[in-house]
Amino acid sequence: MTALFGQIAFVVWRESTEAILVVGILQGWLAHHAGTKAATARSFLWTGAAAGLGGALLLAGIILFLESLLDGERADYFQIGMAALAALLILQMVVWMHRQGRGLKRDLEHGAERALIAGNWVGLFLLAAVAVMREGSETVIFLYGLLASAGQTTLPGTLAAVAAGFTFAAASYWLIHIAAKRFPWAVFFRVSEVLLLFLAGSLLMTALDRAIGLELVPPLSGIIWDTSWLLDDTGRLGSLVANMTGYRARPELATILAYAMYWTAVLALLRSPRPHRTQPCP
Repeated sequence: MTALFGQIAFVVWRESTEAILVVGILQGWLAHHAGTKAATARSFLWTGAAAGLGGALLLAGIILFLESLLDGERADYFQIGMAALAALLILQMVVWMHRQGRGLKRDLEHGAERALIAGNWVGLFLLAAVAVMREGSETVIFLYGLLASAGQTTLPGTLAAVAAGFTFAAASYWLIHIAAKRFPWAVFFRVSEVLLLFLAGSLLMTALDRAIGLELVPPLSGIIWDTSWLLDDTGRLGSLVANMTGYRARPELATILAYAMYWTAVLALLRSPRPHRTQPCP
């Protein structure tokens, strides 16, 4: 449960910080450029942010409703699929931020400027709503993938981890904002991207373990090696490392191949050239 608490808190912290950053960029720009329209602009900004959060909560409700319709092996298949989807979305998000993140602030400010000049308050509302809903929806899918992979969970523990993540996000935004010259946002994004990539690898390995257990995927071999003497993935420390990185002390060939293919894909995507920016980021 300790490892799961850390995973949930980390995901909520990372995604909430990014959502807060987006709203903070828009709020800061409006404070300096909106003039007499600042109050109206801020109301549409925060209403859009609230709508985006509501959309993410609606997605959570839909996922839970779909799960309630399933039972037995079908529920297992759904959970495996959601864990794998969460891993792929984390990879997609990290790659997108790696390529486009430098222009995020500029794109958001340009969008706010166009809305302000045209008096298009709906445009500002949608800018905030889409940005927050994107982060919120990613958080919902990531958390469902984590909880589905963990098996047994407790509601109080999950809520406590979510609350801790929100608290860390607010504290991180305040600290980095205060010390922006000494601790740039780029450092935060790079470090958290590496941690997210390891977490995605862990989700992928958990989904694969369950698929092998249900005989959906063949293991391809018996145990290839055993490093439990060094770090047992069923122990307290080993379990934490396994849950955060996908480490396996007694891997089978299918596990080794999947993990190697995952990191090969990660390195290839991160090293691929950045596309020319012809339009603002979504």
